[in-house]
Amino acid sequence: MTVCAIDMTTTVPFTIAADGSYAARLAGQGEARYAERWTLGGPEPYAVPLPLAQPEEADSELLPLADGRVLIHRRVADRHAFALLYPTGGGVGGPRTGELALGSVDAQEGLRVRLLPPSPDGATAFALAAADTVTTVWQVAGVPFGPRPVARIPGRCSGGVWLDRAGRLLALDRELEGATKAVAVDLGNGGATSPLLQITEHSDDRLLLADPDSGLLLIRSDAPGEARLGWGVLGSSRPVRFPECLARLGRAHPFAVQPGQALMPETCGVALRFEDAGAAPGGAAGIGLWRPADRHVFRLGAPVGWLGTGLWSPQGRLHLPYATPDVPCGIASLTLPVSPPPPVRLDPSPSPVRVDPSVPAPRPVPLQQAPL
Repeated sequence: MTVCAIDMTTTVPFTIAADGSYAARLAGQGEARYAERWTLGGPEPYAVPLPLAQPEEADSELLPLADGRVLIHRRVADRHAFALLYPTGGGVGGPRTGELALGSVDAQEGLRVRLLPPSPDGATAFALAAADTVTTVWQVAGVPFGPRPVARIPGRCSGGVWLDRAGRLLALDRELEGATKAVAVDLGNGGATSPLLQITEHSDDRLLLADPDSGLLLIRSDAPGEARLGWGVLGSSRPVRFPECLARLGRAHPFAVQPGQALMPETCGVALRFEDAGAAPGGAAGIGLWRPADRHVFRLGAPVGWLGTGLWSPQGRLHLPYATPDVPCGIASLTLPVSPPPPVRLDPSPSPVRVDPSVPAPRPVPLQQAPL
C-alpha cells in the first residue's frame, strides 16, 4: 500500500508502515507524550501505548516496522539517537515497554536529521542527514552494528519517495546551484545518483509521491509560472501534465495513491489534503479525491479527529485514521466516486486538418527532459 507524507512543508505526526499493517504516533499532550502503536492489519484497529519512565519530546519521530516494533528518533544532547520500542509481557502495573538502542548519529551545526518514509521491505529504516553542501542517507535499522551511511549526495536534499518495492531506489529533492530537482539514488549501488525530473532548466521540480505498480508520479513544480501540482509516469515519453482542477485546490498535499493498478496510472486514485478556504481563518483540513483520467476533484470534509494521512486499498477504498475522546483509535473509509463524463461540444463547421508532409512529427521527450 502506497502511503507517504512527502511534502515537508507540513508534518504528519501519524506514520503508516509500508504494508499497512501498523502505524505509530506520539500520543498525549504537552509534556506527557508517549509513543503509541496502532494495529491496522486485523478486523478492527486498536492502539497499544508504549510509554517509558520519561516522557518523549514533542519533536521525536516514530516509524513502525512490519514486525510490530516502533523505531523512535530522539535528539539527545549532541547526537541523534535511534531505538526500537515494543510491548513486553505484563508485570506489576500492567504491560510494559521494551527499548532496544540502535546507536546514534552526531549532531552537527546546520545538520538536519529526520527519518525517511517507511522502507517498502518493512524491516529496514533510513534517516536523511542534510547539510548545506552534502546530504547523507543513513541506514538506522536492520544493520547489526548501529547506523551506517549508505549514500552521500552533493547538495542539500529534502523529500524522500521510494520508487520500487524492494527499497533500493529512493527519490530525493536536491537543491544545487540555485535550483531544486528530484534525483534518484540507488542505495544498492553505493548511492549512485541520476537525474529524475528536469522540466525546465531553472524550475524547481519536486517529487511528492510515487506508485511503483503503475509508475504514477505526483509532482510539484513552478515551471508553469507558479508552484503547481502535476503528474507524470516513470519512464514515459509523455510530458508532465498540470491539470487545472488541481490548481483550483490551492496548495494541496497528496498523501496516498491507490496501489495495484499495474500499467494503468490514469486510473489510480489519489488522495489530497488541503485547507478549506471556506472555513474560519487558517482553514480546516479537507480531503480531495482524484484520478489522473478525470477532470474533476471530489472535495470532502475530513473526519473529526483526522490524523492527516491515510492509505488506499487495492480495491479502491481510502482508509483514514482518526482519534477523538470517544473513539481513541478509529478508521473511516471512503470510496472514490465515478467522475461524470466531460460535456460533448459539437462544432457545426469544423476546420479541416492539414498535414504538411515536409514537417517531421515531434519526437517524444523523456520525462526528465519534458517541456511544458
